[in-house]
Amino acid sequence: MASNIEKVRNIGISAHIDAGKTTLTERILFYTQRIHTIHDVKGKDGVGATMDFMELEKERGITIASAATNIEWKNYEINIIDTPGHVDFTIEVERSLRVLDGAILVLCAVGGVQSQSITVDHQMARYHVPCLAFVNKCDRSGANPLRVIDQLKEKLGHNAVAMQIPIGLEGDLTGIIDLVTMKAVYFDGDHGEIIVQKEIPESLILEATQMREQLIDAAAMFSDELTEAALEDNVSEEILISGVRNGALKRELTPVFMGSAYKNKGIQPLLDAVTTYLPCPVEINNQALDMSNPDRLVTLTNLPDDPLVALAFKLEDGQYGQLTYIRVYQGILSRGTVAKNARSGKKVKFGRVVRMHADQMEDIENIPAGHIGALFGIDCASGDTFVTPGINLSMTSMFIPDPVISLAITPQNNKSQINMSKALSRFTKEDPTFKTYTDLETGDTIISGMGELHLEVYVERMRREYDAEVKTGRPRVAYRETISKREEFDYTHKKQTGGAGQFGRVTGYMEPIATEEFVFENQVKGGSIPTQFIPSCEKGFKKCLDKGPWMEFPVFGVKIVLIDGRFHSVDSSDMAFQSAARGAFLQAYLKASPEVHEPVMKVVVETPTEFQGTVMGSLNQRRGIIVSAQDEGTFSIIESQVPFSEMFGYATVLRSLTQGKAQFTMEFFNYKQVPQPIADDLAKNLKKEQK
Repeated sequence: MASNIEKVRNIGISAHIDAGKTTLTERILFYTQRIHTIHDVKGKDGVGATMDFMELEKERGITIASAATNIEWKNYEINIIDTPGHVDFTIEVERSLRVLDGAILVLCAVGGVQSQSITVDHQMARYHVPCLAFVNKCDRSGANPLRVIDQLKEKLGHNAVAMQIPIGLEGDLTGIIDLVTMKAVYFDGDHGEIIVQKEIPESLILEATQMREQLIDAAAMFSDELTEAALEDNVSEEILISGVRNGALKRELTPVFMGSAYKNKGIQPLLDAVTTYLPCPVEINNQALDMSNPDRLVTLTNLPDDPLVALAFKLEDGQYGQLTYIRVYQGILSRGTVAKNARSGKKVKFGRVVRMHADQMEDIENIPAGHIGALFGIDCASGDTFVTPGINLSMTSMFIPDPVISLAITPQNNKSQINMSKALSRFTKEDPTFKTYTDLETGDTIISGMGELHLEVYVERMRREYDAEVKTGRPRVAYRETISKREEFDYTHKKQTGGAGQFGRVTGYMEPIATEEFVFENQVKGGSIPTQFIPSCEKGFKKCLDKGPWMEFPVFGVKIVLIDGRFHSVDSSDMAFQSAARGAFLQAYLKASPEVHEPVMKVVVETPTEFQGTVMGSLNQRRGIIVSAQDEGTFSIIESQVPFSEMFGYATVLRSLTQGKAQFTMEFFNYKQVPQPIADDLAKNLKKEQK
């Protein structure tokens, strides 16, 4: 691994579904001689792209798990993570961006900024990841990269600026014009590996000059030297590059590159841009929490001589044991060294240290600061921090969204039961958005995840990888319940069984709260409830939240205010006050007008314009609210909010309505109250189940 940290880049490739991330990564691997033949994502030769190594990925032509690799380009070492586009696998993007220093946001020249592009952009903003934009598919019919730049400004609020313009578009795409060097660049050879620089064609000189002026104006905001040079009309390449880089590192300027990964055009200049405009690990301000003082943040140095701080950001359980992907922030992680797991406090000795290339492993001696690698045979959880013993630091955790869909699964026989348990144990460890539990009433095993595709993939993996034949029940929606008005409680818990009894009285009120899941406020004065029993009261109230007293859904949005109470010097105890709190909750909850809320999804449909009315009608039938409909020429983008319970099987319906030409994406938006007829149906179903 490169010893000069300034020559290291850690980047992710993120985008909307089908924007061409994996195809782009395949070309990057080819031009950096990491692979010697190019394979397509849905390869006719049956091989498939290098980074989509899972059988399911090759069959479906989608990326399911993020894959890491490393390449060398002009003496720079670049660690790349190729991430999925489907929102169901959003955790893969989330944890990758958590450890990366820069990213390439891939956009389709026809589709432009799509719904998932917006989600990925939010994730980059959450972790302050500087990015370049690459407008892919400039060879496709209807391609318009300049419109995509406008969308970057309008929809994502980026200060986007073109670094290149295409020579020809659609079927006539022959090359690009570099606005920094003011040269025309062509890609010759069987796979575009020969780069030829020529003078700009006369027909494009005027457009190129105007676009370069816009580039200089945008970059001058980040460089006084460039401003002076522009006034004197003496802008050198170095000064312009420096201005663009300053803006990009601050996330206040987004350089936009163009090309076609499938047609092998524009990839090498993009690699140059990664080394030129994206930060090395030293330029990123990484911080860790001081465990002895959690309010204090410690800036990490990225120096190999300092104590070790490394973050395990992804787990994979294979046939030979657990593979732990790790990013080292300071120090050196060497084979044979001993470190401490900051979460558990246990000491671990590092055995096998590897560098990943998709599913292949390369043994190495150590991982220095600023690099990404993997460990074999270490028992840990996703998000654990490893530090030198004696150091009390921990990296901040990543954002993990809550599951929105549940499915009951039943094994077909005893062998499947054993294998299913193994599979679930592995999948829940690897994927924090995939959860499983046993329904105590029905005895069913319930799996929860981010969407139909998410659960479908895991059920299929159980069959293939674990030979576990399982039958799936109807998907269950993650309904919740809450209260709609304030209600007071005054409850006494009294039990006498001979000897010391139980006694506790609590008085107060509950009310709805919109901003939080649960709030407990203690307003007890004068010691009517001793301070040691206040946490017991809170614990008792909290225990009621998992299963609501009304419809048995989880409870959210409740504020409990404890005002007064009474205790007994002998009979009062921790358990007595927990029971009193539980009784008070049940007493007030049903009087506080409880209501059921359902998850509402943001659904974005892209359809040819002639089907716009039909698609809108289908969304309205599903209790959907149309938020916006935009005409993008040949097709329309319809954004809506639809209850999740109405979205099952929508993919099939949409295909039949639009002759298979439309596609949709959906992600969780918020919770909203269900209409009364549906609440009544839910109540009826609950009664049936209870019988």
